[in-house]
Amino acid sequence: MKLQEVYHIENYIDTFAPGHYARVMDALDFRTGITVAFKVLRPEHLNPGGEMRWEYRAFANEAQILTKLADSPHVVKLLDCGFVSSVDEAPTDGEVESLGKNITAFVKQLPEFAAQDWRPYLSLENLPRTDNLFYLMQPAQPGMRRRLPGEEGISLALQFTNLLKLAHAQRMVYLDHKLEHVYWDGVTLRVIDFNSSQQLSGGAGDTQEYLKDIHNLCVGILYPIFTGMSPRKTMLRPQPGDLEALENRYKDIVELDFMMEPTLSQALQALLQRGAAFQLTSLDDFMLELQQVAALYGRDFPYQQTTPASRSARDKLKAGLKLLRDGENSIRQARDLFRDAAVIDGITEDLEDELRRLVRSVNEMLNHRVIP
Repeated sequence: MKLQEVYHIENYIDTFAPGHYARVMDALDFRTGITVAFKVLRPEHLNPGGEMRWEYRAFANEAQILTKLADSPHVVKLLDCGFVSSVDEAPTDGEVESLGKNITAFVKQLPEFAAQDWRPYLSLENLPRTDNLFYLMQPAQPGMRRRLPGEEGISLALQFTNLLKLAHAQRMVYLDHKLEHVYWDGVTLRVIDFNSSQQLSGGAGDTQEYLKDIHNLCVGILYPIFTGMSPRKTMLRPQPGDLEALENRYKDIVELDFMMEPTLSQALQALLQRGAAFQLTSLDDFMLELQQVAALYGRDFPYQQTTPASRSARDKLKAGLKLLRDGENSIRQARDLFRDAAVIDGITEDLEDELRRLVRSVNEMLNHRVIP
């Protein structure tokens, strides 16, 4: 079947943090009318006449893991998988073999299509770039940084822990913890890129892999969202995604520096430090301590009750954060209206100057916003 009969490939959507083994583009699926995230192997990872590289096999690994975790509300949804004949980085023509959600066929046919130099692809749920935390937490001005409010950070941490609990129960570890893979709208966590995740064998070494998953969560996700900083005490930067980089990304980080965010709860600092230092014995241990911290912020759990005053204060905090998010959305909509008006042909120079002044002022306001 012709690719152009199935998908219309559009712009790259991974330019702010391109991955090692794939490129991702907007694509319209003509069969459903839905815009998807079309993830395809980078052509340099083809190996004509040779053995499949790990980057090629990683597509099957990701498809299998996404299928096993499909019941989680926090995992990006797999919509289609298959192969394309085009070797252009962004394929726009050639043939396509679309297998839908038939993961068994996809895995089985991998060697056959690799031998023909066809590239594997995954068609995924297209998440809004405006919800990506790496994108959101990058200030437009040097010297500035952003962090999530504690209330939202704790919600995200609890949801990520539930995701890992589901994965660990099926002997899977995520491992590839970095902000580029995390989407957050203030309420619901969504996670992408499971190509480097692992299905464990049930052997003696599994426990260490589970603990590494907790360590990477604390160091690679939770520390940045609560401090606005990289665990390497630098500004946030995209993280490399090859296997060696993944293995060594946080390996030497066993101590976290909270001097840049001294107002952060001491209990939360202690929990993240214990996770970084491999002092937590299991995910259940981490979850229990996280619930204890969350109770200090006004949350209730079966064996950890908060105080009535803290509960009431949290209700007001949540209402305030919602108003802030709604307000920021309205401000962005106003800016876009000013921007659209400024490029209308035939308007006076005076009106154009005023519209552009407003756009600059609104952007400055958004650069100093409270919520990423």
